[in-house]
Amino acid sequence: MAKYCVLFNPKAGSGSGGQGARKLSTVLPGSELSFTDVTSIPDLGRFLAELDPETTLVLSGGDGTLNHFINDAGQLPPSRKVFYWPSGTGNDFLRDIGMLGATEPVEISRYLRNLPTVTVKGMTRKFLNGIGYGIDGYCCEVGDRIAAKGDKAVNYTSIAIKGMLFAYTPTSAVVTVDGVRKEYEHAWLCPTMNGRFIGGGMMLTPDQDRLADNPKLVSCLVWHGKGRIATLMAFPSVFKGEHLKYKKNIEILRGRNVAVSFDRPTALQIDGETILDVTEYSVQV
Repeated sequence: MAKYCVLFNPKAGSGSGGQGARKLSTVLPGSELSFTDVTSIPDLGRFLAELDPETTLVLSGGDGTLNHFINDAGQLPPSRKVFYWPSGTGNDFLRDIGMLGATEPVEISRYLRNLPTVTVKGMTRKFLNGIGYGIDGYCCEVGDRIAAKGDKAVNYTSIAIKGMLFAYTPTSAVVTVDGVRKEYEHAWLCPTMNGRFIGGGMMLTPDQDRLADNPKLVSCLVWHGKGRIATLMAFPSVFKGEHLKYKKNIEILRGRNVAVSFDRPTALQIDGETILDVTEYSVQV
């Protein structure tokens, strides 16, 4: 009988992570499944080291769960395969690797190695999808407040539209990629991406390849422009990756070392996890 260890995040999917994980009992009939709340494990690296090599490891949650796993698990041995079963909301990682809608756990081991890192407010972490800075960080900040109240669903597209119309004020930004420094006025977005998608389906960097090598690069997108209405009109094109046609306002800078600073504190998100009052961040490959 096949054995599976399912590590799930009960907070994923707006609190439905446990229910989502237990759907595996139907997906994997006749198998022996054990379910463990990954947030309750004090030393994840030790837990994985002591896990029976014959037991298949399945991680269940959302993009934020994946981020915590890659930072808490330590160095995974080459022999340890990791499978993923989504129970989150955005699922940008699965969308990027072309497995959104998979009907069984997906092996993701190769995607969890050689990841870039971000340093922000004295903390350095690996990231899987991307660093959001600007109005996308603002959207996560507002979304977190709505979710904490628990009285209605979070609609990030609606938050973004309201932000572009009146609630969010763009910043001045300095972006340095591999030593080349550029300055921008009225910057709406300055994310740095390891994958293509962020924010539940926005294809910010259509040409970014998370598995590319020789060299491995990340992509920093700068979206700037003074007009609120013009920015809002262009915004829907980001879901199909067609926003790059607005060359006057959008630029993608690729490299191994990226540093971004704003002239005022703004929320930032790492794979969907929000950090408040950030004035700068740096990414290293």
